[in-house]
Amino acid sequence: MFDSLQDRLQSAFTSLRGKGKLSPADIDATVREIRLALLEADVAVPVVRDFVASVTERANGVEVSKALNPAQQVIKIVNDELVTILGGETRRVRFAKTAPTVIMLAGLQGAGKTTLAGKLGRWLKDNGHSPMLVACDLQRPNAVQQLEVVGQQAGVTVFSPEPGNGVGNPVAVATASIAEARRTLHDVVVVDTAGRLGIDAELMKQASDIRDAVDPDEVLFVIDSMTGQDAVQTAQAFADGVDFTGVVLTKLDGDARGGAALSVRQVTGRPIMFASSGEKLTDFDVFHPDRMASRILDMGDVMTLIEQAEKAFDADEAAKAAEKLAGGAFTLNDFLAQLEAISKMGSMSKMLGMLPGMGQFKDQIAALDDKELGKIKAIILSMTPAERENPKMIDGSRRARIAAGSGRQVSDVNQLVTRFFDASKMMQQMAKGGGVPGMPGMQGLPGMPGKRAGARQKPQQKKKGKRTSGNPAKRAAEAQGKPAPSQGGAGAFGFGQQGGDADFELPKELRDLL
Repeated sequence: MFDSLQDRLQSAFTSLRGKGKLSPADIDATVREIRLALLEADVAVPVVRDFVASVTERANGVEVSKALNPAQQVIKIVNDELVTILGGETRRVRFAKTAPTVIMLAGLQGAGKTTLAGKLGRWLKDNGHSPMLVACDLQRPNAVQQLEVVGQQAGVTVFSPEPGNGVGNPVAVATASIAEARRTLHDVVVVDTAGRLGIDAELMKQASDIRDAVDPDEVLFVIDSMTGQDAVQTAQAFADGVDFTGVVLTKLDGDARGGAALSVRQVTGRPIMFASSGEKLTDFDVFHPDRMASRILDMGDVMTLIEQAEKAFDADEAAKAAEKLAGGAFTLNDFLAQLEAISKMGSMSKMLGMLPGMGQFKDQIAALDDKELGKIKAIILSMTPAERENPKMIDGSRRARIAAGSGRQVSDVNQLVTRFFDASKMMQQMAKGGGVPGMPGMQGLPGMPGKRAGARQKPQQKKKGKRTSGNPAKRAAEAQGKPAPSQGGAGAFGFGQQGGDADFELPKELRDLL
């Protein structure tokens, strides 16, 4: 969603890097680029004006002039101001002291309220609540049926006493839902209301009547992030007519500029509470202003990535897998379990996008196909239990059978088995403290068994003499002073597939360190 804004901001910061001192001209040029980046991203003009004024004032102040790295300090200022316009702190749902807590959804038609109701219900259920969805959109064709389907997919109860399609009183349904929730012991009620293609008096009257009838604890304004500048005007109209308490951003996975969504918090004063970034019911989470600002500045969102990993991976199972890997007993069954856990975390492209500095690889990340994981799983599941436990027994005839069973080519099976062995060997070396193969001076990973940091190292013994290779061709080449011939073949992750290590040249900065 914010790719264009991210690219322009990174371009604005490029000229600052490497400078030990910033002149007023440097700051003015950078602020000008930031202003253009925000305007091109469709951020509201008043928000841009306030943002640029704050950045300029702080950039010309003492905190930058006395900083050891002025350029990084300016980037920090921009990050702080982005966090401010996005809301500052994370806003949580306010639950009622006496159940049920009532959450009302409001917004225009097409913003994604009904689908969002299912996502919110699923999120509430995962967090230990017993939600009930209420079908109060009795105007849009098949809106009630859609909510019932979404609720079934989310595993959440749906209260829909009226068929909809223009039949029924939404205020009466909303009122009855509170008594039904108390009777069936549901502690949260999510009311899905009707929308319109635009702001009109009838829409506001119905939303206001439902609010007066159920007295909701939270009124969430659902806004399509791809709407553009009209999103700010719509948000202001709903703030005046319904007085919502929070904002939910939908369709954050779209390709629109999305800057208008960043303006809603500043214009209305209401916090952004949730964000939806995909079609799956799990593509929904709490909105964290600091994490979103970090993503926009291409500094990643490692905290969200860690939280997703904690949900997907069982700590005990991960510890057992680490022990098996260190002991050389890691099998394809373990590898399959890891793949399934990764699949639970969501799209690979989204996960990689949360890592710092991945903005420069966005085209490569966007080209990733999550179906490849499914193809790998199909190959492994086509093996017998004995083959998964002992991949060394997979000979040519077995590979042909596995390829036929999984609908893949024999070369795909060969590649999977070869890379599994290579990756297992490399990870065993890392787990035992040997570091990354081919990279000198790197000890084991933190937390892995191996040499302790700061431990006394044994003095290196003097070499007895020059060693010679046992390979005749390599020994002959060494005798003539020529480089040894490359062995070729693919590495653990496919490096050097065309010409071996000789075709892979390290960058100059790394070569200087070796």
